Amino acid sequence: MTHTVQVEGEERFDVEPGRRLVLAIEDAGIDILHRCGGNARCTTCRVEVLEGDCGPMTEAETTRLETVSERLDTTRLSCQVQVNADLTVVVKNRLHRMPELGDSGPRPIEWPSDRSLPPES
Repeated sequence: MTHTVQVEGEERFDVEPGRRLVLAIEDAGIDILHRCGGNARCTTCRVEVLEGDCGPMTEAETTRLETVSERLDTTRLSCQVQVNADLTVVVKNRLHRMPELGDSGPRPIEWPSDRSLPPES
């Protein structure tokens, strides 16, 4: 069974359970930034969750999001979210809004769907 993700302003797409949200968004052709390569070391892959349950935050995600001054309770790092429910999100940082960066950042690695997403050491 797949889950449906809706990025505001984009077409809905299906995602396999346990897939990293950042990869699902990128593979749907949406130019989400992930400057640290999906390791919870930056905040460029932030999303606002409008609907759905992203599950609990990782310790690394909680720590990193504490550095964001203007954030909502619904702010998440898409690199630390495993898709296990239908979601509707807003992507906060997109390459087409910051073309001077040149690219979205190093592609995050796939992660086994049966384990949590700690950042790489």
